[in-house]
Amino acid sequence: MMWACELKSNSFWTDDLNLIRICVELLHTLFEWLTSTQCQHYFVTSCNLIHNFLGVELTNQLMSIDKAWLSTWFVNNYVQKCFLLCPDSVSSLFNNVSTKMKLQKAVSAVVNWRQSNALEDTWNALQLAERLIQIRLLTFSQTVRSCVYWMTELAHLATYFTAVVFLHVAHEIPTIGFTEELMDVLATAAGQCNSELLLSKAANLIQFVEYGTVCSPNVCSSTYQNASGLVELVELLQQSAIQHLTTYRQFQARDFGPVATIVTTDFEALYAYKQGDYQRCLQMSTQNVCTLLYAVKIFANVVSCGGFMQLLDDDIVSLTALTLIVNPKCRSTSCNFCISQLTLSLYLMTQCQLKLRHSVTSLAQTIYYIEVTHRRFPADCTLDQLMLKLTKYKALTYITEMMVPAFNSL
Repeated sequence: MMWACELKSNSFWTDDLNLIRICVELLHTLFEWLTSTQCQHYFVTSCNLIHNFLGVELTNQLMSIDKAWLSTWFVNNYVQKCFLLCPDSVSSLFNNVSTKMKLQKAVSAVVNWRQSNALEDTWNALQLAERLIQIRLLTFSQTVRSCVYWMTELAHLATYFTAVVFLHVAHEIPTIGFTEELMDVLATAAGQCNSELLLSKAANLIQFVEYGTVCSPNVCSSTYQNASGLVELVELLQQSAIQHLTTYRQFQARDFGPVATIVTTDFEALYAYKQGDYQRCLQMSTQNVCTLLYAVKIFANVVSCGGFMQLLDDDIVSLTALTLIVNPKCRSTSCNFCISQLTLSLYLMTQCQLKLRHSVTSLAQTIYYIEVTHRRFPADCTLDQLMLKLTKYKALTYITEMMVPAFNSL
């Protein structure tokens, strides 16, 4: 192949874009080399790769290959395997490909189907990459070298990786303190994304690590000021993670908008709820519910384990943990530790309505949204199903408590 790339003219490859024709001609060239027992090594000029004649049977097999034979092989060994993946409306075209026109029509149908699903396939690959990033951070210790590598190689996913690293560091600090390892990882991630504020905050705390003091917000052998600085660092890490996750959502909405509805403020709403800004959270969550409720396809999810747990309230974390404890098999399926944007938005919307003491009418409308959403998700979306039931239960309990005094007064 390397000799062909060098010796064949550009027109050989481009004038007639026929894969079968090109392969047949290259196989016939190979036949001539085998017959003459001459195949010069591409890099070593004095080396002949074929010293002995390999037999008439093999060479005759090569020479007997023509366009008709190779086309048949291609259809049987490649095209048919492709059409088995297609819907019935496409695969049925291959029941009769006795003519060139029928074969061309069938192959064109496969190509069109593949092109129409290209974005969705890319999305599935992206989701897999996200899960691998999470597993990587949960399973392996991060180093400066690994952070630089992933942030350099992952393109748009580098933004997601950076956010997960920030959450990972923020999650670890209260448990093990601001260790040298976490310090190096944070400095690398913050440097790669040009976060001067994070770098400055981390630099102010580095001296305590260098003097051998491992501090955490809960247990600190140094002064209260040091622990307070770590608390501020954790909060800043969470804020920076939310900013990066929001940017990542914007990339997703831009690139995959044609095949799915993706809202970009779910992480902002989640953080607003965590900070107690219920009015802002309610506003964003309500808008997200209205956008997603009747969307044809909803792809995006929010992870409910690992570093993401610190962004979620106790009910979501507990529900996820119970799901994984009761049925360990759930751990192998992402839908059991991921919540759809719509489910999360409904939960936040309901929680904010409860916190702000909204009317029964308002909660009744939310319950209707929950019931509509519940019918959308299949039974194997365990966490979504359980979250929706929990959300509905909370709303119904609130309505009951509001209605009982009214009935008693009657």
